[in-house]
Amino acid sequence: MTYKSLRIGLRPAWSLASSHGDAGVPLADMLALLAAIDAVGNIAGACRACNLSYRHAWGILRKFEGLFGTPLLVTRRRQGTTLSPFAQRLLWANRRIEARLMPTLDSMASELQEELARLLPEDGPHLRLHASHGFAVEALMQHMSDQKPGLELRYRTAIEALASLERRECDLAGFQVPLGEFEQPILARYAQWLDPDDYLLIHLAVRNTGLFVQAGNPKGIDDLRDLARADVRFVNRQIGSSTRYLVSLMLEKAGIAIGEVSGYESNEFTHMAIAAHIASGMADTGVGVETAAWRFGLDFIPLVRERYFFAIRRAGLDTPGMAELLRIMRSPQYVAYVGQLVGYDAQETGQLVTVAEAFPGLTL
Repeated sequence: MTYKSLRIGLRPAWSLASSHGDAGVPLADMLALLAAIDAVGNIAGACRACNLSYRHAWGILRKFEGLFGTPLLVTRRRQGTTLSPFAQRLLWANRRIEARLMPTLDSMASELQEELARLLPEDGPHLRLHASHGFAVEALMQHMSDQKPGLELRYRTAIEALASLERRECDLAGFQVPLGEFEQPILARYAQWLDPDDYLLIHLAVRNTGLFVQAGNPKGIDDLRDLARADVRFVNRQIGSSTRYLVSLMLEKAGIAIGEVSGYESNEFTHMAIAAHIASGMADTGVGVETAAWRFGLDFIPLVRERYFFAIRRAGLDTPGMAELLRIMRSPQYVAYVGQLVGYDAQETGQLVTVAEAFPGLTL
């Protein structure tokens, strides 16, 4: 096995240290075991899932119950085993951390992978992708992992990605545009970086974007007008993101001032982080892609359909690397994967269009 057949991965890790400055006790095994117990509802099944002996699993649980000074499990006769409120909060905190940090860590791992690969003999040219985090982008990285050319990913907002393409700091820039009445104002933000004479667009996917709410929608949230309610807590995307700007446009149309929205100034960097924030009870609603809501067991209220594109330079189209990327994006395997993502439509995935063809009748 060679280095090029391996992938660098970075993951967040918890440790529990005392105030005496000791090295700290890692929590990874305990958190994995709690997640398995939560999923299967009993310790025996969790042991099989984690490849642990029953005795060793109980040893882990007892160790951390002693360190925390509180039970991690609640066992009731004929009702199986559930996590204690403290253990549930630990698990949700870990899910929020992973949702918030994983895109950043994946981006750093991709950057490190390419830096090391350039030092090896016979390393060929690679493509540089700057894009906001999305499930089709994540899937593309997986499908390109064992292929040439390498694909180096940096997670950026749409404007940052397009500006990077203009400065020739990347080969592909990802951006999304909602269908319908908000298309033109969103496009206006991108206009200076989308010269029709210089760029072409690769269609990635169409996806559903909407409100995430707790399962069963206990607050009875129907649309964005409910964000002005005093009992509704909102969680927003980061400053500069297209989703945050889209929310501001929709609130303006609804006649709602951002100061009326509790939580508008909050910041999360991914759809998964928004979903984890709501699923853990820290907010009542937020806006993101349907896939993330589904993965966290949330209800979804659709607002808009978005088209996601990669912008490329016309001059870069005829390179071997771009040809291979298009081949992979058009492959039945990749198209099928994107198509099965909840809320995604892959009918046009991999199609190459001009800016004018993608946005007919619109002035950039």
